Amino acid sequence: MHSTHLLLEEPIRMASILEPSKTSFYPSMTKIVGTLGPKSRSVEVISGCLKAGMCVARFDFSWGDAEFHQETMDNLKVAVKSTKKLCAVMLDTVGPELQVLNKSERPISLQADSLVVLTPNQDKEATSNLLPLNFGGLSKAVTKGDTIFIGQYLFTGSETTSVWLEVTKVDGEDVVCLIKNSATLAGSLYTLHVSQIRIDRPTLTDKDKEVISTWGVRNNIDFLSLSYTRHAEDVRHAREFLSNLGDLNQTQIFAKIENIEGLNQFDEILQEADGIILSRGNLGIDLPPEKVFLFQKAAVYKCNMVGKPAVVTRVVDSMTDNLRPTRAEATDVANAVLDGSDAILLGAETLRGLYPIETITTVNKICAEAEKVFNHDSYFKKAIKHVGEPMTHLESIASSAVRAAIKVKASVIICFTSTGRAARLIAKYRPTMPVISVVIPQLKTNQLRWTFTGAFEARQSLIVRGIFPMLADPRHPAESTSATNESILKVALDHGKAFGVIKSHDRIVVCQKVGDASVVKIIELED
Repeated sequence: MHSTHLLLEEPIRMASILEPSKTSFYPSMTKIVGTLGPKSRSVEVISGCLKAGMCVARFDFSWGDAEFHQETMDNLKVAVKSTKKLCAVMLDTVGPELQVLNKSERPISLQADSLVVLTPNQDKEATSNLLPLNFGGLSKAVTKGDTIFIGQYLFTGSETTSVWLEVTKVDGEDVVCLIKNSATLAGSLYTLHVSQIRIDRPTLTDKDKEVISTWGVRNNIDFLSLSYTRHAEDVRHAREFLSNLGDLNQTQIFAKIENIEGLNQFDEILQEADGIILSRGNLGIDLPPEKVFLFQKAAVYKCNMVGKPAVVTRVVDSMTDNLRPTRAEATDVANAVLDGSDAILLGAETLRGLYPIETITTVNKICAEAEKVFNHDSYFKKAIKHVGEPMTHLESIASSAVRAAIKVKASVIICFTSTGRAARLIAKYRPTMPVISVVIPQLKTNQLRWTFTGAFEARQSLIVRGIFPMLADPRHPAESTSATNESILKVALDHGKAFGVIKSHDRIVVCQKVGDASVVKIIELED
């Protein structure tokens, strides 16, 4: 069985597939981003999600007001304290998303082969014949024959809860459409997507800016998920906006690729962004179905080669209402891991799903199984070849640390870092063992008060595959004059032992700075 992605023993014993997996404190190297919402906002459920493996909590402002999300955020802080699990915060913007508004919240039944009017008049009530929108320019953007898709927010694509429309005529500001399939729209908000048509709205809207500058600043967001990123300029504009908001100048921007425009500008966007989110829900509508997998594999590969996190969405939609994923979904999660994804983003599954904790547990188990057969050797060679020669100093140290760890069968790599960059470079080479990133705080001042850096850097590595951060005691130096850094190394080793990833007689690879030099050393533990 030969594959560039898979590493299976030849011949494989089929019975070995059924052997139970070993339990581990780190459920998988691949990270889980969970969207918090109505079904996942209590302290109890959030604590369960953190224990199950959620590393990043996503707050989606496409629905719900700031007060609602603040209550959820406060509960997250309580859950983090009680579980002692670090969790990063991601704010997801609304962007130029088109929405159908149903103020009455009564289900709307749409019948195939009948007509429905889309109107920008938001005062009108949604009915089977009339759907009000949050956008006045649709009539200027579409022409006869264009395809429009409407589904419940975070739609699953089910033909009974989402509808395909074909534009038959434009009547002033209204758009008249033919309904292609019978469906019932439930809830107060539906997403509207026009296939392969540019919607002339800013990527970062005034509403988004207001949310970021109030809720975002108050909660020191680690990541900004920039919805509907279409050009590199969108990322530059968002970064310029964040740079004037105090600590948010450290916030990382993840470009969310959702349509053909973003796909065509992908290389330029990747250069500007800190990471990429492949929004397969909308992409699956804009792209022909047979092309979605190809874009996923190409995009994830490009992210891997430049060492920027790739996040894949929409993997286990059926778990919104069911305890088990479909066979296709389970395979899809595994393939996302084998493609090289850093994280899996759960949307509807945790936001309004009935089983948020079970969903995270299931996805984590699938990721862990897929990681066992990830062909590291093939990946490592590609990464080295892509970097080329001469390598930078840091790149050389990082790749050497990973190679040494694999050759000596080390149980973990411990990396001392103040910015997180060294740990991310090590993770770029996809070591088969966890990377414990010891983030050493740096003292800084604005002439009025002293503060420590480090918290942002630690949390932001929570979205990178294989990195497990811990904050060091600020009294320990970032650099040591001797080659030991004994006290801080002991803390890191104790941390690994407490979580069961380090045992007596294990070999550990340590990557640290000593004076002006970067050092990779191998240590063997005594009893």
